[in-house]
Amino acid sequence: MLLAALGIVLSLLVFSKTAGEMLEGDLREFDDGVLRLLRSHDDPRVPIGPAWLVQVAIDVTALGGTAVLAIILVIVVGYLALERRYDAIVLIVVATAGGGVLSELLKWWFARKRPEIVPHLVEVGSASFPSGHSMLAVVTYLTLGALLARFVPRRRTRTYCIVVSFLLALLIGLSRVYLGVHYPTDVLAGWSAGLAWALPCWLIARYLQYRGRVKPPT
Repeated sequence: MLLAALGIVLSLLVFSKTAGEMLEGDLREFDDGVLRLLRSHDDPRVPIGPAWLVQVAIDVTALGGTAVLAIILVIVVGYLALERRYDAIVLIVVATAGGGVLSELLKWWFARKRPEIVPHLVEVGSASFPSGHSMLAVVTYLTLGALLARFVPRRRTRTYCIVVSFLLALLIGLSRVYLGVHYPTDVLAGWSAGLAWALPCWLIARYLQYRGRVKPPT
């Protein structure tokens, strides 16, 4: 619990620092430089790497999209409903819906324009800061990973659930930068804001376990 509390504080500090630097324009050169490095010097429309990497990035970034996350949540909620774990359902719904609302509020508040220095490789419509895909990936997958870890008795299996959740969120955030639709600082802010929201949900999952609502099956 102390480590989780420390993680929440550090996440909030990273987000506030990133947001402050972004508003002052101190990180603009860094953001633009990273986006340029990921594109061909001859043609900014062409990303670096093999041609198949673009499609891989598009597929990975879809894992943080609203449609895919909604499908995953419906499947998980359906399973928990069959198992009559209603407290866990409430936790997932509140965590994901609250994270989505928070993401939209932050986008509206900062109202940062999308990168224009390189062409976008996928269609986007909302504001840029923070990255909604990165934030919701952390909130959704980390919450599900933490909840799934409550169902398994072995430590290595629980660790696997959490590590996979973090890796998914990491890859989704990196794909947004590679596709040119987010600045690196957008993704960093999305990760930190999502972690600051997901960690309290993880603490609640532990509380539910102690209450006997979320525990390994006998």
